[in-house]
Amino acid sequence: MNDFDKNNDKSSELIENSQSSLDSFANLEVQTYVFRLYVAQNSFKSIQAVKNIKSICEEHLKGRYELEIIDIYENPERLEQEQIFAVPTLIKELPPPLQRLIGDMTDKEKVKICLSI
Repeated sequence: MNDFDKNNDKSSELIENSQSSLDSFANLEVQTYVFRLYVAQNSFKSIQAVKNIKSICEEHLKGRYELEIIDIYENPERLEQEQIFAVPTLIKELPPPLQRLIGDMTDKEKVKICLSI
C-alpha cells in the first residue's frame, strides 16, 4: 500500500469519527427535560409557579420538556412518596442531576439557573 492509500484510509476513519461525535452532540441538544410541579389547588403562589414554569419551558425548551402538575389535595399520597414538605415544589427529574426548587418561582432568571436551563 502506498502513502496515498494509507492517508485515504485515515481520512475516511477521521470522517466517520467526526460524524459519530456530531451525532452525539446533536443528541445532547434534543435532550428531554422532565419536571414535576407540586401545587396547592388555586393558591396564589401555586398559580404563579405554574404560569412561570410553563413560560420558561415554552421559551427555552419548546418541544423538549414534559411537565406534570400535581395538586397535593387531589394526590396526597404523592407527598410522602416524593418527600414534599412545602408547595410549590418543582422537581427536575431529567436530565440528571435531580434538582428541587421550593417556594417562590417568580424570578425566572433564578429558576433557570437553579434548573440549569
